[in-house]
Amino acid sequence: MTAAKIAAALQLARSTVARLLQRNGIGRLALLEPRPEPRLYEWPQPGDMLHVDVKKLARIARPGHRIHGQQGQKAKGVGWEYVHVAIDDHTRLAYAEVLRNEKRPTAVGFLRRAHAWYAHQGIIIQRVLSDNGACYKSGFTDACAQLGIWHLRTRPYTPRTNGKAERLIQTLLREWAYARCYPKSRHRTAALLPYLRYYNRKRPHAGC
Repeated sequence: MTAAKIAAALQLARSTVARLLQRNGIGRLALLEPRPEPRLYEWPQPGDMLHVDVKKLARIARPGHRIHGQQGQKAKGVGWEYVHVAIDDHTRLAYAEVLRNEKRPTAVGFLRRAHAWYAHQGIIIQRVLSDNGACYKSGFTDACAQLGIWHLRTRPYTPRTNGKAERLIQTLLREWAYARCYPKSRHRTAALLPYLRYYNRKRPHAGC
């Protein structure tokens, strides 16, 4: 029963019922259903699946509100840059670049360089999983075919399907993008490669 139906049946104010339901953690009908168990999976061999994604970052003109904590001092009109990420499903080996946009040619160029980098590590990519963003449409699929890669996409509105890439992005935001006070965007970009070396060679991974 909804809060309105319960209030009518008990002859109570709807706001009172809603407050009591919220206090007990059952303010929505969906909360009465048990949460689905997480579906954890891992492809058996390196290169079986490469997860890719992209995250928009505000360019840095001066230290922002995340550092000084003053919302009124945001720099306006400085634009955006985009960190493109790739992570191997089995080994968690990560590759990333900061690029100017998230357009299809940029995503294709990133894919080609990532493919070459993984090959240098001894990993031949068989499949790529992306979301349904515009940069991962037909042109990207064609580039995958040229490299002998099978392109798969996540189901709409289910970002958890590409959870390893999502997790990598959150880690990058916390431990690289917003971990230090960078004077300019170029300083943040320069710090990405050293961080990736740490991520790939030394950082503990709970999922491995």
